[in-house]
Amino acid sequence: MTMNDEVRLGELRVGDRLYSGEEVEVTAEEIMAFARDYDPQPGHLSEETAQGTPFMSLAASGWHTAALTMRLLVGLGIAGSIGISVSLTWPTPTRPGDRLHIDGHVTSKRLSESRPDREILILEYETINQSGEIRQRTQAVVMTQG
Repeated sequence: MTMNDEVRLGELRVGDRLYSGEEVEVTAEEIMAFARDYDPQPGHLSEETAQGTPFMSLAASGWHTAALTMRLLVGLGIAGSIGISVSLTWPTPTRPGDRLHIDGHVTSKRLSESRPDREILILEYETINQSGEIRQRTQAVVMTQG
């Protein structure tokens, strides 16, 4: 499934691929603005303050990467879901100039025990830059709306 394929979650099968096709480009200005509003730590606020951090240069907040990932995921046209849980890891920092896309798949699908008219899906996907570096790994558990 790629960008602009309007698919309801209930139509997905185990093994179906999720690929954004679309990319979002990350700018230094966006990194710093997000940090000022939501995660004002030195590694995200300016190139100068980032020098003294483990990042060693400006890096996006993981939460900024998560927000960009969500934007790409919604852009797939997936409709009819209720988030149950999400697990995120950030193996490498998102940097200015990164062009991000998502690539993943459906790993599990079953009927809900408490709501048998709904299905529970597990989606696993990676947020990857133009060089193939993984910036975020996500495992999301979602329920169809029925």
